[in-house]
Amino acid sequence: MKYQVKVENQTFEVEIEDINARPVIARVDGQSFEVQPETGEKPKAQKEAARPAAASLPVGSASQNMNGQDMVAPLPGTITEVFVKNGDKIETGQVVLIIEAMKMKNSIRAVRAGIVGEVLVSAGQSVAHKQALIRFADAGEASWM
Repeated sequence: MKYQVKVENQTFEVEIEDINARPVIARVDGQSFEVQPETGEKPKAQKEAARPAAASLPVGSASQNMNGQDMVAPLPGTITEVFVKNGDKIETGQVVLIIEAMKMKNSIRAVRAGIVGEVLVSAGQSVAHKQALIRFADAGEASWM
């Protein structure tokens, strides 16, 4: 299904494969993104403008690298906020940082619970697709996306 999404007076055509699947696969300008719709209350530290639910892009979930220790960027962009620091305990689905891409802020959520061993990015930094964002301190048992 195709949607027209307007962000800051600029319109984007977004194609969603299956809105009920998790993660949702969205295509914008030929690029595919795995995104996880929000369910419930936004974190207090998050400073995102509210967007109409039917026309908005869902927020993203980071994916994992091959060794399972790093969360990697699900899309290229600029880090605008980081909500965790080394040593923090995080839960699956917790918003850990915001990546701005194409003038849209994307809440990036943890793919598993664990302890943050190292935050590898900072606010203002540009990141590439699949670049490591956070390294877990523990290997842990997790079900990856």
